[in-house]
Amino acid sequence: MVKSYTASQARARFGTLLADAQRGPVRVTRRGQAVGVMLGAQDYEVVRAFYADRLRKTMNMAAEHTARSGLTPQMVDDLLADES
Repeated sequence: MVKSYTASQARARFGTLLADAQRGPVRVTRRGQAVGVMLGAQDYEVVRAFYADRLRKTMNMAAEHTARSGLTPQMVDDLLADES
């Protein structure tokens, strides 16, 4: 279960929030709505690496598709520059 703090609690108990974030995600709410999540540095690195890898794979797939479609780098540049 994700631990949760109100924004006021997070401000007043920041040290405790940091300690809790080392054990798992901590949700911060304001007026009953989630406004943020605090992660420990290790969890953050795992998430960052996942999305960096996902972006790299997506870019490689797009480049392969572009090459198979017969588009040259200049054609791609021209398409991306077209603001119409």
